[in-house]
Amino acid sequence: MNLEYKQIIAHNYSEEELRELWRTEYCQKEIYTFDDIRVKFFDSNFDHAFYESSSRKQRPNRHKYKDILSPRRVSRMLWIKDVLADPTADLRVGYDNKKRALNPKKRVAISKGDYVVIIEMTGEKKAAFVTAFVADNSIEKIKQNPHWG
Repeated sequence: MNLEYKQIIAHNYSEEELRELWRTEYCQKEIYTFDDIRVKFFDSNFDHAFYESSSRKQRPNRHKYKDILSPRRVSRMLWIKDVLADPTADLRVGYDNKKRALNPKKRVAISKGDYVVIIEMTGEKKAAFVTAFVADNSIEKIKQNPHWG
């Protein structure tokens, strides 16, 4: 497995070009995990995965608190499929923040130390992409979750 994941330079792309890259690399392709789970991606995932809040304390709009495109998140866009295909990724059970409980349908794949990709199982060998991010502030907590499977 090639662990030298390809980074993109966010400022070399317009937001529309980044959205198109997302569509062509993820939404329009069949993406599988190393253990043969098909993961579906949607245009609507872009905002959640690649935006962040300009303020952690004050949410500018309660319903859309992620208000700025994150170059840090965007630079790792192409890592998502690499992490999903990586048989050495650390797999953990996901967490549901609203219910404040583990969610056995959510699978967290950790690679490159603190890069996290979350999918949610939707059926037998089927899942939907939830989000991806660098978990530098929360990686130790995530690693306390039980191992997946």
